[in-house]
Amino acid sequence: MRYLLLSLLLAVTGYLTAQITIAGQVLDGGDERPVPYATVSLLAPDSSLLTGMLTDDEGRFSLSTARRGAVTVTVSYLGYRSVSKDLFIGERNDVYDSGKLVLTPDAQTLESVTVTGERTTLSGALDKKTFDLGERQAQGGGSVFDAMKALPGVTLTQDGNVQLRGSDRVAVLVDGKQSAMTGYGNQRGLGSIPAANIERIEIINNPSAKYDAAGMAGIINIIYKEEKTTGFNGEVGLSYALGELTTRRADLPTELGRYRLNSHLQPNLALNYRSGKIRSWVQGSVLAQRKLPNNEFTLRNYDDGRRTISQVPENRRQIHYVARGGVDYLIDEQNTLSLSGVYDYEHHVDTAQIPYIDLDTGRRYRYWHWKEDESTSLINGRVDFQHAFDQPGHRLTLATQFSRGKEDEQYFLNDSSSIRRARDTSHLIAIENITAINADYVRPLAAGRIEAGGQLRFRRLPVSYTIGQGEQSIIYPGLGDASRWTEDLYAGYLNYVYESARFEAEAGLRAEQTAVTYSLSPENIYYEDNDAYDYFRVYPNVRLTYKLDEANKLSLFFNRRVDRPGEQELRAFAKYDDPELLKVGNPYLRPQFSQTIELAYRRLWDQGSLYAAVYTRRSDDAFQRIFSIDNSNPDYDIINRIYQNTGRATNRGVELLYSQEVKNWWKYSLGANFYRIGIQEYTGTLLFPTARPFTLAASDDNSWDVKFNNQFTFPNGWKGQLTAIYLAARNIPQGRELARSSVDFAVSRPVLLGKGEVVLAATDIFNGFGLRQEIDGEGFTAEYRNYYESQAVRLGFTYKW
Repeated sequence: MRYLLLSLLLAVTGYLTAQITIAGQVLDGGDERPVPYATVSLLAPDSSLLTGMLTDDEGRFSLSTARRGAVTVTVSYLGYRSVSKDLFIGERNDVYDSGKLVLTPDAQTLESVTVTGERTTLSGALDKKTFDLGERQAQGGGSVFDAMKALPGVTLTQDGNVQLRGSDRVAVLVDGKQSAMTGYGNQRGLGSIPAANIERIEIINNPSAKYDAAGMAGIINIIYKEEKTTGFNGEVGLSYALGELTTRRADLPTELGRYRLNSHLQPNLALNYRSGKIRSWVQGSVLAQRKLPNNEFTLRNYDDGRRTISQVPENRRQIHYVARGGVDYLIDEQNTLSLSGVYDYEHHVDTAQIPYIDLDTGRRYRYWHWKEDESTSLINGRVDFQHAFDQPGHRLTLATQFSRGKEDEQYFLNDSSSIRRARDTSHLIAIENITAINADYVRPLAAGRIEAGGQLRFRRLPVSYTIGQGEQSIIYPGLGDASRWTEDLYAGYLNYVYESARFEAEAGLRAEQTAVTYSLSPENIYYEDNDAYDYFRVYPNVRLTYKLDEANKLSLFFNRRVDRPGEQELRAFAKYDDPELLKVGNPYLRPQFSQTIELAYRRLWDQGSLYAAVYTRRSDDAFQRIFSIDNSNPDYDIINRIYQNTGRATNRGVELLYSQEVKNWWKYSLGANFYRIGIQEYTGTLLFPTARPFTLAASDDNSWDVKFNNQFTFPNGWKGQLTAIYLAARNIPQGRELARSSVDFAVSRPVLLGKGEVVLAATDIFNGFGLRQEIDGEGFTAEYRNYYESQAVRLGFTYKW
C-alpha cells in the first residue's frame, strides 16, 4: 500500500499502512444454502487481480487489500453463473460488507468481467489529523507533553493544559478511551508519559457522536505503540535534561531565589509478549527532577496610586512513577478478553519565598514563605470483552472501568510583615472514584458502517480540609472542613457513515443525562445552599464531504459539545501559594455548551499537501477566572481569582496547514491559525468572600499563531529538526495575553546496528516562551509575567530488541 501524507501541516508526515477487509457470504440461488469452496476474487478497475480466496464451509469469505478506490468482487464456481459486485473503498472505513452474493446455476463457462470505475488515492481524512511520533527528533527522550508542542493548532499552557485553536477545553483520550492517566478534563498525566512509548497522536477538531460530548475545542487521542511480532521483545530508554539554563529576569531579593540548571532524569522500559492466544505488555517510567513550574512576577497598580510588585518562584523537587500493563486473551476466533491497568504515583515538595515590595518606597513590606508537600496517586483498571460476529468488522465491545485517584496536599505557610509573624497550615485530601460501563457496537455496510452504544459513568469526589490557624490568620474562617461532589452520567449514541466515489456523509446523535451535586459543610458561611442540578442534552454531529477529484476534497462539519467544570474549578477552598493573588473555585459553577461550524478543504500532491479550514465556535455560559479586589481584610490587599459563568464567547478563525518535501533531504511544514476571540459583556455577582457585583467588559480582537517545522536527513542516518513557534497577542477576559515565541532544535542518529537511537534536543533555545498578561480589573491593573521553566537541553537514548 502506498504511504501517503495524511495531514497538511504535519510537523512530521504521518503514515498509515492499514489493511482493508472486504467480507461477505456466497449462497446458492436455488435453496439459499452456503456454497463452500467458491472462488472469490478482488479486481482492480483494469481487471487485474488484487487478491482472492475460497469460501469456507459456511460460504463466507474475508479478503484483505491495501488498495482504496473502485474495486469489484467476483464469485465463480463450477456449474454456476458468476456474480460480481462493485464496491468503493473510501477513507473512513477499513471493513466493508459486500452482503450475500447469490450464485445462479449455469453450465456455461465464466465470461470475462469488465469493470468500470475511477481509481482514487488514499488520502487523509479531514476530520482527523494524525502525527507519527517516530520521526519527531525534537521530542525523542521527552514526554508526550513535549511532543505536542510542535503539533499544528496545539498550544501548551503554563499549568500543563493543552489548547486547540486558542481554547483549553480539550478532552484527552488514551487509545480512544477516557483514562484516569489524563483525567476527565485534566491533563496532568501528559508530562509523565514517555513519547518513546507513543506511536501517534490524533487531533480531532470535530468528534463524532461515539465520543463523550466533553471537550468543546476537540479531542486529542494518544495511541500507544502495539508490538505485532510474536515472541518476546521490548524497548528501553533513558533521558537526561537540564532546564532553566538562562535568566530572563533577575529575582527579587530573597534568601532562596529560584532553581536554575534543573536536572531531569527519566528511564523508561516497555516489554511485550505475543503468542497465538496471548498479547501482553507492560510499560513503566520514573521521572526524578528538579523543576521551576512557576516563576510569577506580578506588578499591581491600584487606582489610589499604590504600586506593588511580588515574585512567586515555585521550586520543585519531584519523583514520579508510572506503570501501565495489560493482557489480551483470545478465547476463540470470535471472543477476546482484555485486562489493563495503570498505576501512577507522584510526590513533590515545593518551596517558595515571596517578597512583596512597595515600589513607591522600595520597602519590602511583606515576606511570605511556604512549603507544599503533595502526593497524587491513581489506580485505573479496565476489563474489555469483544465479540466478533462472523462478518469481519461486525463486533460488540463491552467494557467496565474503575479509577481511584487521590490528592494529598499540605501547606506550611509562614508570614512575616509589620502586621504579624505567624504560621498557618492547611491539609486537603481529595479522593476521586470513577466507575464507568460502556457498550459499543459496529456493523460494516457495503458503503459505510453503523456505530451505536451507551455509557454509564458515576463519579464521587469527597474532599476533607483541615486548617491550623496562627495569630491573625490569613486563612478565611468559616469554610468548613469538607465538601462532596458527585456526577452521574447516562449516555447513548448512534452514528452512521456513508461513502461513495464522490460523496461521504457522517451523521450522529449523542444523548446524555447528567446529574450533579455539590455539598459543603454546614459551617461554610459563604454559600448558603448546597448545589444540585441535572440536565438532558442531545449533541448532534454532521459531516458532509465532496471529493472534487483524487487530490481535492471539501468537507462541511457541524457539532455540539459540552464542557463540564472539574472539581478544582468548583473547589471552595482557596489555594494560598500567593495570598494576595488568591485562586479559588466556585461550587455554583455550571457547564458551558458550544456549537461549531467548519468548512475544510484539502489538496494533496506528490510531494506535499494543503489544508484550509474556516470555523466558528460559540460557547454559552462560558466560565472564566475573574480578578476582583477583596476588601474583607483591612491589613492586606487581596485580589481573588474566582471562576464564574460569564455569558457568551465566540472563536472564529481560519486555519492553514501546508507541507512540502523540497528535496529528498529537506521537508518542511507551515501551520497558521488566524482567529478572532469575542467575549460578551457580562454583569454578575461574586459570592466569595463577600457578595459583590462585577462587570466583565466586552472584548473582540484578532490574533494569530504560526508554527514552522523543518526536517533534515543527513548522511549516515543523521536526522535534524528545527521548529519555530510564534503566538501573537490575544484578548482574554479583563485584559490581554502578550506575544511569545520558541525555537526548538534536535539531532538524532541510529546506533547499535539500527536497534538504538541517540537524540540531542533543545527546547525554547532563546527562553522566550514565558507567559505574559495584562489585567484591567475594577480598581486596579496588573502586569503578570510568568517565566516558568520552558528552556531545556535533553540527551536521550532508546534501544529496541
